[in-house]
Amino acid sequence: MTVEIRKIPTGVPGLDEILGGGLPEYSFNILGGGPGSGKTTIAHQVMFANATPEKPAVYFTILGEPAIKMLRYQQQFSFFDGRKVNESIFFINLSEKVLSASLDTVMDEIIREVEAINPGIVIVDSFRTLTRKLATSEVDDLTLQEFVQKLALQLTTWEATTFLVAEYDDTERRDNPIFTVADGLLWLFQQQESNSIVRKLQVVKMRGVETVPGMHTFRINDGGVQTFPRNLGLLGRDEAARDAPPLSSGIPELDVMLGGGIPAGDSLLIAGPTGCGKSLIATHFIEAGLRNGEAGIIAVFEERPDDYAKRADGFGLDLTGGVDAGKLEIIYLRPLDLSVDETVYELLDAVQRTGATRVVIDSLAGFEMALAPGFRTDFREALYRMIGALTSAGVTIVTTVEVTERFTQIEFSGYTVSFLSDDIIRLRYVEFDGEIGKVMFIVKMRGGHHSKEIRRYEIQSDGIAVSDEPLRGYTGLLTGIPTRPKP
Repeated sequence: MTVEIRKIPTGVPGLDEILGGGLPEYSFNILGGGPGSGKTTIAHQVMFANATPEKPAVYFTILGEPAIKMLRYQQQFSFFDGRKVNESIFFINLSEKVLSASLDTVMDEIIREVEAINPGIVIVDSFRTLTRKLATSEVDDLTLQEFVQKLALQLTTWEATTFLVAEYDDTERRDNPIFTVADGLLWLFQQQESNSIVRKLQVVKMRGVETVPGMHTFRINDGGVQTFPRNLGLLGRDEAARDAPPLSSGIPELDVMLGGGIPAGDSLLIAGPTGCGKSLIATHFIEAGLRNGEAGIIAVFEERPDDYAKRADGFGLDLTGGVDAGKLEIIYLRPLDLSVDETVYELLDAVQRTGATRVVIDSLAGFEMALAPGFRTDFREALYRMIGALTSAGVTIVTTVEVTERFTQIEFSGYTVSFLSDDIIRLRYVEFDGEIGKVMFIVKMRGGHHSKEIRRYEIQSDGIAVSDEPLRGYTGLLTGIPTRPKP
């Protein structure tokens, strides 16, 4: 017969998903990492999320911050509930017992307090301080391991879920006998990448559950620690969106070229040189949805939301009205230490909040520059996960990308990410009789038939105007320098 392992919430947004549904009840865990990595904050979130008068939590401090100083900082976070302190959460200082340099004394004190309180959550912070102190009294590794094993056995017998919070650097994970005793090992990293600081979390092991592997980024904000699972939004797919009618681009002639519109649930890439109208086409797409009662999201990286909306308003495309009505959110994502998973979270959260069916990402160049340097090296993987997460949520995505114009060949994307897109529209400058003109054509559409025509278009006072007739009588249009065959 299989024994079901009940899982308890961690109180850390995103961490339950990484842990496969939550923290295994009665598990004995080590929460390790360097100074300032967020260990104590996570421990408090777990404690405040689970402590009740019937099953309280006890927080043992060892030669570290006194409880009153720790609470002074922790109460700045929204998860903090002062009513629980001394009601269902108890802080006990073991510094005097530790200073006696006796493992038995420390164990006896922990047992006495746990038996008196009968907690469901036990946290020891910082366990690393204890091991360092005991090392000065010639306690060997075997004795220390026996102490940890006995502590784990006692706390499991009392049906307590336990965290030993400890400061370790990454090299100390190897060959440490204490880690073999733990059911779970969560490791926090704080890495400097150029001028950016990136925080990451890894579940090194967790007995009895299937966790999400790899490194997961996290932030410490007003709510405490918030993690961003690498598989965020990639599980499951909203197939209903695929069965919906095509969405209008907001430009009738372009809809004709697209075979009726943009297939619902697709990812469409608009590629072209600077100033050719990529953002304006994306704005038409969003504004068409607003006119049809559909909510939308625009993620911008290079321009402030108010400026973006005012520029669109200048073409008669009312984005400001959509923002005021709560049907449109223009999200400005510009910190230079942004992670991909954080971006996905922001977008999915906005989609869920507004019920959006249309999303614009403007542009890939701005997105790349907003990422911390380490994430830029995996930009293709980043885009794969982001686009996959958004299309799985059932939204239709329009992304813009700038390409360098060459008059000897045509490029579809300077980021070699065109394979991630279901549909591609290519914009291009072309010389006509000594003047610069603009043309567009559809490169591919996975979900249907599309026009093979090349059409001229202009940027006018009311937006994009596409010719209703294809260009005829020219050769070499794709080179940018067409010619008319001699009669």
